[in-house]
Parts: sequence; structure tokens; C-alpha cells
Amino acid sequence: MAGKKRVGIVLFQLGGPDSLEAVEPFLLNLFLDPDIIPLGPLGLLRRPIAKYVSSRRAIPVAGRYAQIGRRSPIGILTERQRTRLVEAVSPYVEPVAVTAMRYWHPLTEEAVDSLRKAGRLDEIVLLPLYPHYSYATTLSSTKAWRLAVAKAKWGPENGGPPERVVQSFFDHPLYIQALVQRIGSILRQFPDSSRIHLVFSAHGLPMSLVEKGDPYPKQIEETVRLTCELGAKLHAGWPRVHILCYQSRVGPAKWLQPPFTETVTRLGHEGVKEMLVVPISFVTEHIETLHEINIDGRNDAKRDGIEMYRMMPAVGDSPLFIAALKDLVLRAVGIEAERSSLQASSVAR
Repeated sequence: MAGKKRVGIVLFQLGGPDSLEAVEPFLLNLFLDPDIIPLGPLGLLRRPIAKYVSSRRAIPVAGRYAQIGRRSPIGILTERQRTRLVEAVSPYVEPVAVTAMRYWHPLTEEAVDSLRKAGRLDEIVLLPLYPHYSYATTLSSTKAWRLAVAKAKWGPENGGPPERVVQSFFDHPLYIQALVQRIGSILRQFPDSSRIHLVFSAHGLPMSLVEKGDPYPKQIEETVRLTCELGAKLHAGWPRVHILCYQSRVGPAKWLQPPFTETVTRLGHEGVKEMLVVPISFVTEHIETLHEINIDGRNDAKRDGIEMYRMMPAVGDSPLFIAALKDLVLRAVGIEAERSSLQASSVAR
């Protein structure tokens, strides 16, 4: 290990309940976050409103978790990503990687404590596992990190290690390749994949955040464009039609349009028979993919006359996606790896 930088790596994710009993406190943490549920002049009432909403929603939401294994898989799947990333960067640095979940354990404060106990670190890389920057995800997670570090009196201003922040990777070539590879693996299930409708579904966002300048929708659109551009080059049967929609709306406020459920219904009524849904903003499976898309969406599709409905698995710990994360970490600390050879690798065959 001599000569290698000792680098702390913080993988940020939203988190999810690890039991049915954890659903209500998880939802409370979620609704307490002003970056994800803006309340404007009602901000002073946030805690009582959050308590009321989380208690009301806990029973139906727990019912959905009961159908996908009685817990969110995001903790287990993020741990796989963390392990693979450590393996990938170990030839170049001495990594100390931790996970900081925004709304459930391991929480940000726990991640700070783990890194503090790890001893000397030359640098820390803050790596949000959100490909697209948003006030509701990247900003919220990094703000929580700053607060936890300040509370621990451990930030760079207090003699702690310098921090490097990865803001987004929506257009990273290896991430785009990982998406194309995943889509390509499912396209083979269709008799004529060029004729299907490719439906990109991203997590929704309140329009109030977009109007404040949140870059999320523009970055989502660019990921879709780059994915379809590369896919068409690599696949003779790449779908001719693709659509972008948004899911997971919460509350009465206006969110990004069009909604996923309405898109599925509209396409079914227009006579579409084959559909592949791509969860474009999710890098692991969780309730939004396993239930909202793969259960509710599938039921809606069947009701609306769609005969062949498939969902792309999340990029997860696929080699291409881990290679993208590796490249992001190493570049953040000023190390160039064999990115060009990875980009030239054969994908999506």
C-alpha cells in the first residue's frame, strides 16, 4: 500500500426501510426534508405535517413493500456496488468506502463516524449514486453531509481531509454504455424490437424546484438522447420510438410531465402492444422499479391491452457501471486510469 493515497469514498443514496416496521420512520425522515418536499410558507408546520402524512401513508406503503420482500433491497444492492467499487479502485488507491443513506440507516451521521474512526485519510470523494443532479437528491445529500461533518467538527475547515464532490455523471460514456447494454439484453426478448415503444421513466420532481433552476430534467433528457444515439449505432433492432415520462409523484403540487401511469394508459389506448420500460434515473432496484413499474405498471399495461411488457433491470453492479464509478473516483483524486480501453470494450451484443 506504500505510496498510494488513502481515500475515503462516500456513496450517497436515498435509502429505504429495512423492515415493515421501518416504513413509517423512513417516510417521516423523507417528508421532513425541505429539499425533497418544499412547503413554502408552510415550512414552520413541516414536522406536524410530516408526522401526519407519514402515519397516513405508512399502511399502504408497507403493503407495497410486503409484495417485494417486506423490505427495500436498496441497502443490499448498494453494498454490492460499494464492494465492487472498492475492488475496482484498490490497484490505484487505498480506499475506505462507506454508504450514507439520506432517509434510513446507515445515515449520513453514521458514515461520518465510520470515516473518522478509519484513521488518516488523504482525501474524501463524495460520490452521489444519482446520475442526474437535483436539489432533491444530490444537493440534499451533500447538505446533510456538510451538517454532519460540521457537527462532528471534522470538515476541511477543522483540519479534516479535503473533499472532492462528483456532482453528476448523466453523460459519462461508461454509464451510457451500461444503460445500452442493459436495454440490449431485454430487447432480445422481443420478436421485432425495432417496433416496440421504449418508455424511459425517471423519478419525478416538483415543478417548483425546476422553476428555481434545478438541472435535473435537462440532464435526464440528455441521458435519453445519448442512450438512444449509442443504442442505434450498436443495435440494428433499436426501437424507432422512445418516450420520456416521470413517476412517483407525491402530494397535490405540479410535477414534471407526463406521468408514467398516464403514458402507459395512453399508449395502450393508441394500440401499442409491446413496451420496454427503462427506469432511467435509478441505479438499483427499489420500490419505484419493483412495485411501481413492475407490478402496478404491468397491471395497467395488461388492462390497457399491451400484450408484451418488460422492464430493464437497473445497472446495479454491472461491470460497465462499476467502471464508470471507478473512473469518477480516480479522476476526482487526480488519477487517470485505463478509461479508453474500457470505452473500447465490446458492449450490448
